[in-house]
Amino acid sequence: MQQISFNTGQFDVIALIYAHFPANIKSLYHKMLNNYLRKGGLIIFEAFSKRHMDYVSKNEKVGGPKDLESLFSIDEIKSDFANYEIIELEEKEIELNEGLYHNGKGSVIRFVGRK
Repeated sequence: MQQISFNTGQFDVIALIYAHFPANIKSLYHKMLNNYLRKGGLIIFEAFSKRHMDYVSKNEKVGGPKDLESLFSIDEIKSDFANYEIIELEEKEIELNEGLYHNGKGSVIRFVGRK
């Protein structure tokens, strides 16, 4: 695991936008980042959901990880950020139109939480 060193409580906001880590470390990274967020700070998160694999099987041009374990579920987010007030948490179908590698319908998890 790559070592990141910031001060405890250094950040007011941490954004994880399509930050798909390998399955064996993704929860560890989330918990580590929790230490760097001040009390009352926000996590803003958007990444492909586990249901996204259904979309990839119909259209590979939609992109995203092809490893189910690198994708997210609402339950995983609730577990990784259990000490957060949930401001927003949803799984949503979206339309991607982002260059050559992310085109078509996909499924994402969106989360905003206050520590």
